[in-house]
Amino acid sequence: MLSFIKNGANIFRNKQEDILSAAFVIAFSVALSRVLGLVRYRLLASYFGDNIKLLDSFIAASILPDAIFEVLIFGTIALAFIPVFSQYLSRDKLKKAWELSSIMISLGLLVFVVFAAIIIVLADFIAPIIAPGVVAKDPATSHQIAQLLRIMIFAQAFFVISIFMTGILQSFQRFLVPALASVFYNIGIILSIIFLVPVFGIYAPAIGMIIGALLHLTIQVPLALSLGFSFRLNFDLNNKDVRETISLMWPRSISLSLVRISDMINIALASIAAVGSIVAFNFAQVLQYVPTAMFAASIAQASLPSLSIEFNAKRYEQFKKLFTQSFHQILFLILPAAAILAILRIPVVRLVFGARELPWEITVLTGRTLIAFSVGIAAQAVSLLLTRGFYAIKDSFTPVKVNIFSITVNIALALFFVLILKLSLIWLALAYSTANITNSLLLFILLDKKVGFDKKKLLAPVAKMSLIGFITAVFLYVPMKLLDQLVFDTTRTVGLILLTGIATIVGLSVYILLSWVMRVKEVAIFYHLAKRVLALPSKLTSPAPTSIEAQEQNP
Repeated sequence: MLSFIKNGANIFRNKQEDILSAAFVIAFSVALSRVLGLVRYRLLASYFGDNIKLLDSFIAASILPDAIFEVLIFGTIALAFIPVFSQYLSRDKLKKAWELSSIMISLGLLVFVVFAAIIIVLADFIAPIIAPGVVAKDPATSHQIAQLLRIMIFAQAFFVISIFMTGILQSFQRFLVPALASVFYNIGIILSIIFLVPVFGIYAPAIGMIIGALLHLTIQVPLALSLGFSFRLNFDLNNKDVRETISLMWPRSISLSLVRISDMINIALASIAAVGSIVAFNFAQVLQYVPTAMFAASIAQASLPSLSIEFNAKRYEQFKKLFTQSFHQILFLILPAAAILAILRIPVVRLVFGARELPWEITVLTGRTLIAFSVGIAAQAVSLLLTRGFYAIKDSFTPVKVNIFSITVNIALALFFVLILKLSLIWLALAYSTANITNSLLLFILLDKKVGFDKKKLLAPVAKMSLIGFITAVFLYVPMKLLDQLVFDTTRTVGLILLTGIATIVGLSVYILLSWVMRVKEVAIFYHLAKRVLALPSKLTSPAPTSIEAQEQNP
């Protein structure tokens, strides 16, 4: 038993040195986090579905704090901080690495204080801007949204520090603990909904965001300290590494700010539609991002340190090989997931969000919106890797230029569809998907010009996977319709689960079989996944290294 506990703890400290290994670790944790995230939304639908205006208000309020966090901190860490921080690990110069992290955390906290003060003071003026339709229909919601904004912003204080911890641990190729941090974030919100809603009502999940953010930080600190992390308040803007990080960071911040402006415009436009449209749009967006977060984000996130190391070492062919492998792995995993969401959209929405308190018309609208999102899931997924490819070669400007164009396309189409043509919420999602497709195509063309990929090696497997994905969609649709009409009573949860499960198994079986027949080598991913899962018990009971050498040089 002692050996089991000891080696189980070592799993959290072990290094994941190859991209697929790291991606499996991240994907497993992200899957768990996303399941808990869906539980969180299910609880929100259960507690507040019978008062959909409350849920609209909560989702609208969460947009701005999330945007500030993502623009200023989260999106810039992985793509700007990690490449600069990692170069000192490979040169065995940890003192400079810790100095860089101290300055960046100090600056991050300073920026947070400024923005938090602005939101707290101006919340009452901001509320009608982010949800004009909701406030127009019920002016009382304005104060409610403002109060939610003031509570939610405090969660970002813990995230400022926590996300830098994530960047540090990932630079040391420790991916498990940072990935599990988001699990604890969701746990904090879930527990707050269950236990605090009777006391605080709609403010309970906002309080849970603060508790979850604290847990997100707490779980990462011990491992960071064991690697040698030290912190002292430092605002030295003359440090050349800080200037380099900021030079990589500000273009990404601009890019992300445009994305978030686009998101806020979408929410504002959704608020103009029928009551509950914000909920339907948000729920569909949450579902469409699950496979992207599990597969694409995990592989792209795991690949960045290795891509940066290969490029810094001038091993350009190895860089292209690693990128091509990651590109194919993302598409191989994302295509069947997109097909499942598109074809089984209503059963999936019902299973995840279909609490009795959630109106049926919101469920149907969410499903229809989801199919429009599904059109662009693959493009959104590969864009994550393409963007990291640019940051690995320290080109932060090209992704910004591309994002400005694609986001302009998104905003223009959204305004045209809703305000001019008076089309439904579904067209907002279609505008979003169109922008994602535009973004991925432009990023690929421009990265190829800089790197020079072997087009045949890169694109031939993509064509195979796309064909197999289309056939899979057909094999999902047929059993779903037959089972729904002839076998199962899908008005009951058991019947709905059986229908969704059987259709999914049939579709995935076809996908794997055709991939094997057509010699898509990424089919080995499923074999390696099964192998890792089966090997986990032996890793918990067999001897493993018990210490981490902080001075260890990365390969």
